[in-house]
Amino acid sequence: SRWWLIKSVARLGVSGLWGVEFTDFWLGDQFCSLAYSLGNLYFVGCELLYSADDPTLQKAWLTCGAEMNWGSYFALAMLPFLVRFVQSIRRYKDSKLPTHLINAGKYGMGIVYYFCYYLWRRDESDGGASFVMWCLAAVVYSLYGCAWDFVMDWSICKPRAKYPLLRRDLVYTSQIPLYYVALVMNLVIRFLWLFYIPSWSYFNLRSFICSLMEMIRRVVWNFYRLENEHLGNMDQYRITRECPLPYSVDNPQQEDEEDDEDKA
Repeated sequence: SRWWLIKSVARLGVSGLWGVEFTDFWLGDQFCSLAYSLGNLYFVGCELLYSADDPTLQKAWLTCGAEMNWGSYFALAMLPFLVRFVQSIRRYKDSKLPTHLINAGKYGMGIVYYFCYYLWRRDESDGGASFVMWCLAAVVYSLYGCAWDFVMDWSICKPRAKYPLLRRDLVYTSQIPLYYVALVMNLVIRFLWLFYIPSWSYFNLRSFICSLMEMIRRVVWNFYRLENEHLGNMDQYRITRECPLPYSVDNPQQEDEEDDEDKA
């Protein structure tokens, strides 16, 4: 399993060179929820660099923050979105389905969101141009991502479904209320960036809480994304040994009975 994980992650680094499989874009989505952790890899490396000369790490806190090095933080945080953007373009090239271009737009909007976020962190000004740009990008990206989650990734909000706002076919039929819990949770956490706006202290703590909630959202997202993939495979007969034939098959026993009747 570790070798499989290493190979799968390595494939993300060369996305676009060959066809994209389910494992590729599914794993890429997992990394999109780790943008905060990836961005802070710069701080970890910078802190280790200064730890030898400064055991108290006071210099590291002053020189390694996102305000002064926002470009490095942004470059690391946007990598998963760039990978998924390239994958979506490659899937469009292979299939010519316009939905992949729409999906690429979602990840492109994610890159714009993080660019505006770290630009705002650099300026440290509430109400300035970078703050307004970040708020606009965050609204568009949250609505974009949430709509794609519901309509495409989960395939819910279908008309004439037995349960409102869901779909006709469900796997977890004994846990119907959890579908609605996941729906509300996904919507709320998508807009958790509003938690950044008040000028409170402990900004790093707020960032950690928001990032942790995003990881939890991704865990819940996985259940319904894989459920939708399973149902899609069933509809396309990818996981069954029996496929409907394009012609009717006569029953031999019925033919023998009809022949006996004719003879009588």
